[in-house]
Amino acid sequence: MKQSVQQYDLIVIGSGPAGEKGAAQAAYFDKKVAVVEGGSSLGGACINTGTLPSKILRESALYFSGLKQRGLYGIDYSLKEGLTVQNFMHRKDMLVEAEREKIRANLAAHKIDLIHGSAAFDDANTVSVKTPGGGAEQHLRGEIILIATGSAPYRSPEIPFDDLIIFDSDSILRMNRIPRSLAVVGGGVIGCEYASIFTALGVDVALVDGRERVLPFLDAELSDALRERLAGLGVKFYLGERLGPIERTNGCVRIQLPSGKIVEAEAALFAAGRRGAVDALHLERAGLAVNKRGYIEVNASYQTAVPSIYAAGDVIGFPALASTSMEQGRVAVCHAFGFQYKQRLASMLPMGVYTIPEISAVGETEQSCKEKGIECEVGRAHYSNNARGMIAGDPAGLLKLVFRRGDRRLLGVHIIGESATELIHLGMMVLEENGTIDWFIEFVFNYPTLSEMYKYAAYDGLGNLSGHKLRQG
Repeated sequence: MKQSVQQYDLIVIGSGPAGEKGAAQAAYFDKKVAVVEGGSSLGGACINTGTLPSKILRESALYFSGLKQRGLYGIDYSLKEGLTVQNFMHRKDMLVEAEREKIRANLAAHKIDLIHGSAAFDDANTVSVKTPGGGAEQHLRGEIILIATGSAPYRSPEIPFDDLIIFDSDSILRMNRIPRSLAVVGGGVIGCEYASIFTALGVDVALVDGRERVLPFLDAELSDALRERLAGLGVKFYLGERLGPIERTNGCVRIQLPSGKIVEAEAALFAAGRRGAVDALHLERAGLAVNKRGYIEVNASYQTAVPSIYAAGDVIGFPALASTSMEQGRVAVCHAFGFQYKQRLASMLPMGVYTIPEISAVGETEQSCKEKGIECEVGRAHYSNNARGMIAGDPAGLLKLVFRRGDRRLLGVHIIGESATELIHLGMMVLEENGTIDWFIEFVFNYPTLSEMYKYAAYDGLGNLSGHKLRQG
């Protein structure tokens, strides 16, 4: 008996940021759309294991530890007595479910068919979907297919993962207790975020990375500032260290480093890379393959080597941010169907790192300017000189502007401290408009606000440019 095939204009595989927004964009322009979700919950890693959970846990850590209050009142709060993982996770579970419901409602409002099951390609325009519980296999045919399956932690066969005391960045959310000590392997975004979260909770954290700097993609001044702040909270750093043998002994993890140093902890988090979540898709049937990093390669419009197939979000690799993934999904769909709507991503893409303290950056760094032969200057404003910064209890924060010497055109903005991920957008707008640091001097800012640091960073930059400090007032 011939199997029936359901026809769609667009089939989206995955309901994370790229998939949801891409599907809604097509449906807005009256395309018939299906979203296939292989997980038990909507939202992908963004909602369930990555972006949102770690940020919620960060706020929970700040609340339970009283860390923010220490700067305000000089009181060193100890972790609340008897705190359990359930206490720690409760708010996360509640908010994550609320976000899943928003996605569900958005798909329904756009009349998008939601199909639960595991998708695999039959050919470049057809996918088969195995439904949970062994139901009948469905076959879907689409004019366009958007792959938005996200990524998964890379689990090296050399690491004895058991998800009891040795975790990856997904399974750590299911840990059954808060350990007294934690080894974090990986000084990237995920490793640094979790290192700061657990340190805030009073856990003894050791961070191991083969590189000499954490978050090496950041402006070096901010990377160094983060390391200094985390060290001040108690994180022990083992940088420039590669991994040796890893053992589980007496309910603990023992990591031997080639330098001869030994790191022991009650639990370990290995956050040393991710790869595209494509293993079940049978990409070869559609004429596709992944690159050596495990991601699908796309062009500027997020079209793959097969014209009818697009890919967006974490499955294509860097920058792998929820904010950029949403826009990639929209741009992909608009290109696929020729919608005269969203043709490209903004040229300036901000990055947010939700460590404690948080960091945000956009544009060039001092180091990238040097590599490109751009003559630049910088201007700095410190939270310690800002009334709102002191009110917030964050005297160590910094806002840094990088600008071109010849015409004072803004090239980059780098912030570490309270509300960094909110503050970055003003600088990003000026960057997008090719503005100069003089714009910040002309602006009138509310007082007291953190935003007015832009003005004083610009004054500082003008002073550095002229060889003497200008009066700021």
